[in-house]
Amino acid sequence: MRIGIVFPQTEVTSNYSEIQEYAQFSEELGYDHILAYDHILGANADSRPGWKGAYRHSDTFYEPLILFSFLASVTKKIEFATGVIILPQRQTALVAKQAATVDILSNGRLRLGIGTGWNEVEYEALNENFHDRGKRSEEQIELLRLLWSKELITYNGNHHTVTDAGLNPLPIKQDIPIWFGGMVNAVLKRVARMGDGWLPQGDPDSEFMKKYDLLRKYLEKEDRDVSDVGIEGRISLLGLSDDEVVQKVKDWESIGASHLSINTMNANLSFPSGHMEAISHFKKLISN
Repeated sequence: MRIGIVFPQTEVTSNYSEIQEYAQFSEELGYDHILAYDHILGANADSRPGWKGAYRHSDTFYEPLILFSFLASVTKKIEFATGVIILPQRQTALVAKQAATVDILSNGRLRLGIGTGWNEVEYEALNENFHDRGKRSEEQIELLRLLWSKELITYNGNHHTVTDAGLNPLPIKQDIPIWFGGMVNAVLKRVARMGDGWLPQGDPDSEFMKKYDLLRKYLEKEDRDVSDVGIEGRISLLGLSDDEVVQKVKDWESIGASHLSINTMNANLSFPSGHMEAISHFKKLISN
């Protein structure tokens, strides 16, 4: 199981040297990847009675693909994963270009996790339709893979038209892995039909296992096996004892997760020192 860390988006500073220090320290500790969340705009909850969104305008967020371009220049082998890029609120050809650029500059270290998102505020500001985002994402993935693998393409879809055009340069990995985030059945079907991996939410408990069993069934219908897709769990260290953390790692191992990310956010840790201390402690725990 490959072990990574969640980039502490909401607690980072504007000091690029501290971000560099954190990434290099993670690599030195032997972590396999850095996973970054994605939000473009934060809403002002004070002007929206009943707002229940997880993030607000006061939460910091770096754009993941630009962040990874920077981190690629200051690291050597640690991989980068988006967890997740909100794909339907972005122009597909532009995402293809950005991902290809990161792939080249990182020497093939990018894994693209995608999702449909929940924040209508961002969709409104980016002039994209919130209500057909799931179906559009399927066409987007088809187009991404074509743009990454062919010098020139002609594509006429329900939402996209490309006429005899292509990316240059093409990515090193002309099949940049695409993983899906989410727990609803539509997401599980997309994982089975077109995904390289799944980014589930929560713990591997009884409710998770129901979804996992559904994924197996959907994979069987596509003549695929669960071993054909990666699964990345996440563990939030907030409020857990060392023994509980170790047990959660074992739980993810027991269901065959291929990847695991450790989240140190929301624990009143300073950046970067507090977060570095936390991921260092976790490494010692699982090494014993």
